[in-house]
Amino acid sequence: MAVATRKTDIGPPNYKQFLPPIIQKNYGKWAYHEIPEPGVMVHVAESGDKLYTVRAGTPRLLAITTIRAFADLADRYCDGYIRWTSRHNVEFLLTDPSKIPALKKDLEELGFPVGGTGNAISSIVHTQGWVHCHSAATDASGVVKSLMDELFPHFVNMDLPAKLRVAFACCLNMCGAVHCSDIAVLGVHTRAPTIDHDELPKVCEVPTLVSSCPTGAIRPATVDGNASVEIEEEQCMYCGNCYTVCPSVKINNAETDGISIWVGGKVSNARSEPKFSKLAIPYLPNNPPRWPEVVEAVVNIVNVYAQNARKHERLGEWIDRIGWPRFFELTGIPFTKYHIDDFKHAGETYKRSVQLKH
Repeated sequence: MAVATRKTDIGPPNYKQFLPPIIQKNYGKWAYHEIPEPGVMVHVAESGDKLYTVRAGTPRLLAITTIRAFADLADRYCDGYIRWTSRHNVEFLLTDPSKIPALKKDLEELGFPVGGTGNAISSIVHTQGWVHCHSAATDASGVVKSLMDELFPHFVNMDLPAKLRVAFACCLNMCGAVHCSDIAVLGVHTRAPTIDHDELPKVCEVPTLVSSCPTGAIRPATVDGNASVEIEEEQCMYCGNCYTVCPSVKINNAETDGISIWVGGKVSNARSEPKFSKLAIPYLPNNPPRWPEVVEAVVNIVNVYAQNARKHERLGEWIDRIGWPRFFELTGIPFTKYHIDDFKHAGETYKRSVQLKH
């Protein structure tokens, strides 16, 4: 007996139904792609069909009016097909290259520059910062805007040795891709949390709070007859996991929270294996609204890399070639005790690949 089937609403819809017809037709049969100019790509299929992509940088947080303006442009130039990348770029997918100049003109009149392709800086992927995140050590959108105002020429021009990916996370929870980016900006807490012992028993579960600490720094304790916790400060690494599960253990500190800079990471496995970002600058102060110390540090690293790296050499590959002592010398960044990883689980982060440099 045949079993009746019915449609359900369980699970996401199949993504292929949202693809432009040219992509559905040539799915899995793309021969190559080229970048004829900054912000414009063309993918060529085995059939000879060509798909043009125009990429523009956008903020992470968009107003509804902006999204409607993008939708209008998509309807006007590319049959309504539009997408966002994981780095907050908006991409318009066209089959008619004659429409590209007018689309670029309209985008730039709206204030959205075209670029971020090839040997350039793409938009900075970043977290939520003070606008929404409960455990942010610094802002996100404000720092990223300050950085991109200075790095903008590298977005609209392809003048770097290789592509450069910059990421931002406002705390160690790392909602951004700071663990594997060429340059990573990371908000850091530098003091152990303070505990509200009166509030804690009313809003938190002590076993959950204790188990939230990755280093075992939090232990059960009785304070003024109430169940609470104590923190071994020498074991605390200021990650803020405890604050995530218990708001009575307060990690935010306006005077001591700051920003660190990490370098050399990448996801790509082209030419060399993927790499984790490594510490370059352990602490810079929070100085809104323009964070001048952070901007100066990142611009300096970008400039030194641009002047010294070989063509197609990612920032981490350049550092591997010249060595870390030379990197610190060229950038003028002081080497301190904080660059030495003495964390008890540090061995888990050491290089264990069978790929060796000859």
